[in-house]
Amino acid sequence: MKNLITALLLTLTGWATISAQTNNSDMFILGGELSNSAATSIADIDVVMPRMKTLGLNTVLVPAYWEFLEPEEGQFDFTLIDRTIQQARQQQLKVVFLWLGAWKNSMSCYAPLWFKQDTKRFPRARTRQGKPLEIASAFSEKVFQADNKAFEALVRHISESGSDVVTMIQVENEIGMLEDARDHSTLADEVYKKGVPQELIVYLKKNQKTLHPWLKQRLQASNLSPLTSWQKLFGDDIYTDEIFMAYYYAKYVGRLCETARKYTQMPLYVNAAMNSRGRQPGQYPSAGPLAHLIDLWHCGAPQLLCLAPDIYDTGFKGWADQYALSNNRLFIPESRCCANSGARAMYAFGEHRALGFSPFAIDQASSCETESITKAYNLLRQVDALTSHHPPLATNGLLFDQEDKERIITDDGMIMTCRHYFTLPWDPRATDGSTWPEGGAILMKLAHNDYLLAGTGVVVAFASSYEKAREQQQVLGEDGFVAAGSPSSISHQPSAVFNGSRKGIASVDEVTVDEQGQMHYLRRMNGDQDHQGRHVRISCGEWKMLHVRLYDYQ
Repeated sequence: MKNLITALLLTLTGWATISAQTNNSDMFILGGELSNSAATSIADIDVVMPRMKTLGLNTVLVPAYWEFLEPEEGQFDFTLIDRTIQQARQQQLKVVFLWLGAWKNSMSCYAPLWFKQDTKRFPRARTRQGKPLEIASAFSEKVFQADNKAFEALVRHISESGSDVVTMIQVENEIGMLEDARDHSTLADEVYKKGVPQELIVYLKKNQKTLHPWLKQRLQASNLSPLTSWQKLFGDDIYTDEIFMAYYYAKYVGRLCETARKYTQMPLYVNAAMNSRGRQPGQYPSAGPLAHLIDLWHCGAPQLLCLAPDIYDTGFKGWADQYALSNNRLFIPESRCCANSGARAMYAFGEHRALGFSPFAIDQASSCETESITKAYNLLRQVDALTSHHPPLATNGLLFDQEDKERIITDDGMIMTCRHYFTLPWDPRATDGSTWPEGGAILMKLAHNDYLLAGTGVVVAFASSYEKAREQQQVLGEDGFVAAGSPSSISHQPSAVFNGSRKGIASVDEVTVDEQGQMHYLRRMNGDQDHQGRHVRISCGEWKMLHVRLYDYQ
């Protein structure tokens, strides 16, 4: 949400640079990425783009395939690119093109056949044992020149005929080495033996205090001198191989970015396949634009707007947190498209003021998998409209599941206890043995004692810090009152006098927001719907926006 982002990100390090790159910080990507084959024919493009509009997207992430762009060497065909741009205009959508050039998910699968077959001119990466891979070597100048020529043709064409529609370009796709931590081809080994380049030495010295903790721990700072070997500076293991490879992947991408800059200042980014599930470099795509390698990528490709995580594994919050850094704007170009996607989008925008969110293969997803995205994006548009006229004082994102079900937020002498909706006792779905759907929301402070809660599957209780400190844990029955036999706070014995203020709920109103940022009342929720003033809640399966006013009493 462009205005929420503008209001809340101005204090981040490097924001002035980011703002310039994103053209007045107006990037607000309510996205969806097409499956790999969805844009390989005009007929498919004509079908899929109108569908994306009906799902509530404002931006579609669309592959741009090298093999279709340059089917014969030196002969370019922009048919698919032009049809995508034409359809986007008709549907009033924006497009992010994904350059599937030398690499797609590590492999060179979308390179043209003339490139694939000529392995003498366009050599492959090799494992330590000398096994050739279906991965073009990043150390070959001829590989780069062929890739760069096609990429230049694409960017030039977009700048001439699609700059009103195309807002950003992804450079390659999930770059990384597989089967080994680095390329062991003859070209790569020759570069490795030359030692750490002076450019990287200078960068590490200049940024030594702010390096990513993982890299800082590995760095032998005493050895920061010209012609230092990779092993001497970083250690002798496969992670040093990964560091070496990351720097040169980044240098390759940086050169592509320089080519793009001849024609456009459009933001450029790279996406990363995660280093998850305890795997080692080469088991996951080694040396890609991963969080722990961010300094290598910043050094080699400083033109990039961000390193963007593709999040498919469990632990969504943890992955997002790794990439939401002061020097890296969070953008999630790929996430598993599922019933929980909408809740995750609410969290990403609310907690991290994300540049955008985009479920993958949204064109192939079922209605039950896309429904939450449509509803979440509807709420996010309204939140954006509201904050454009009334910048919030504070914003938090909430995301809960069956294991991670509570978050405590402290604000100006008040404690907000936020929980998954199924922590309430009366919904039978909470205890029927099924997996809980994720609950996600944005909680915004509009003014003193004035809040907005938008999302699904959450419950929030407000208390002064004084009353929270005196709170007794109680087991509730299905009617919402203390369960029979549980410890009671009712006693005839003398006890410490309650001598502080409490927070009460003055009103809970379900609202909508129009395009001018004006809030419109739908209904009052002060009875059973807020448990007679005990909390504010949105049940699982509902998508609402609640305007909450509090008051203080003694």
